[in-house]
Amino acid sequence: MLVNISYNRPELNEKINKEVGKTLTLLERIKLNGSGSPRLKITDVSIDIHNLLVLDNNINTCNIEIRPSGIIVRFRSILETYALVIPFWKLKVYKGKAEEYSIYRDHYYIKVEAKDEKAHKFFKKLIDFKDENAFTRIDDL
Repeated sequence: MLVNISYNRPELNEKINKEVGKTLTLLERIKLNGSGSPRLKITDVSIDIHNLLVLDNNINTCNIEIRPSGIIVRFRSILETYALVIPFWKLKVYKGKAEEYSIYRDHYYIKVEAKDEKAHKFFKKLIDFKDENAFTRIDDL
């Protein structure tokens, strides 16, 4: 789900929380050693996201927040903030070239550059968290 989150809309916040869960508690974030990624440079995107990013001339960056049941990829275009909300059961993460990760949900995708060690550690943390918390059987629902 690709949404504009620039404005406080309670019904949209409820929809996002239903899809990926509420923000992790302080204790959970401390155990995880943080739930957010460093700033990641966007290298390639799907057409829907591309149409938003070409509206300005800024360097395209994003960050990722881990939630209990998924992730939120946030990026800015002009003065608006957008979020790609991805539950774990729809999330696909691929490591492409040595310094690139691809994040997929249905027909949306974002490829990001990971030149520093912090980004690689974050993606390892994300994949491990997904493996521990994603549903594995129908009984888990």
